[in-house]
Amino acid sequence: MASSVVTHAVLASPLNRTRFATSIFPSKYVPSLRRSAKMQVKCKAEVDPNFINLLSFAGPAPERINGRLAMIGFVSAIVVEMFSGQDLFTQIANGGFMWFVRTSILFTVASLIPFSMGVGPGATSDSFWNPNAEVWNGRAAMVGLVALALTEFVKGGALL
Repeated sequence: MASSVVTHAVLASPLNRTRFATSIFPSKYVPSLRRSAKMQVKCKAEVDPNFINLLSFAGPAPERINGRLAMIGFVSAIVVEMFSGQDLFTQIANGGFMWFVRTSILFTVASLIPFSMGVGPGATSDSFWNPNAEVWNGRAAMVGLVALALTEFVKGGALL
């Protein structure tokens, strides 16, 4: 946010454009931001705080919670495997299941608190970086975690 404000101030100002922007952009074309550009951001989308609706199949909570847990699980499985050489199933057998249960409870409660207060999943925008990126990253982590487990099962040992 701050970098976009600074960029807008530097490139949109006619005084700074000639002095500063020509040193960055030596070509004759100097990009400028139109002041009439419409970027709509909606903050704090309202969500029904009913617990049943939050956890329903079409509710906002299940996919985000599962995605967050999958991201944490995938990264932690790879890191532990890199440092200890244990595959995913050995990690689970050696106390990893209790870590999974504790982490699941912690992140589920932490994810449900904003939803229960009526705050939605976040701002929406038409740009590339939007809150739905978390959903897609969570989906990729879920697929990656399953692929890691299947690969290690077929291989019979650690992937790395």
